[in-house]
Amino acid sequence: METYFEYRHTVGFEETNLVGNVYYVNYLRWQGRCREMFLKERAPAVLEELRDDLKLFTLRVDCEFFAEITAFDELSIRMRLVDLAQTQLEFAFDYVRQDPGGGETLVARGRQRVACMRGPNSRTVPSRVPESLTRALDPYAHPAPAPALAGRAS
Repeated sequence: METYFEYRHTVGFEETNLVGNVYYVNYLRWQGRCREMFLKERAPAVLEELRDDLKLFTLRVDCEFFAEITAFDELSIRMRLVDLAQTQLEFAFDYVRQDPGGGETLVARGRQRVACMRGPNSRTVPSRVPESLTRALDPYAHPAPAPALAGRAS
């Protein structure tokens, strides 16, 4: 059984700083990208609602770093549902480097709190999490075993 939704990413030069490691804001971009790909692949009905009047507001985002990554590192960004309330969701993200030889290393961990809203921009109000989104997230609501931290054997 799947316990997380996975988005695979290869780090590019444009995502690194002058020193050669990944600039921190990219971890937050990858959270958003993972969430978008989840909607595209697993909850297309929600995309239709977003085209109508559903809005997903990111209320809080964070990321804790354990190891540096550089250009051409292969990453797996793994998203799980941590909390589902009437109008809000919280996701956890594990950033896992795919190491040569088949191992993996947890290089960062993040969270994101999202509110569902509806209505025109001047009168947006909280809205229930759409049923189609709740159903799509159900397989990812269970805790997944965490990969090994950087520097430790997998």
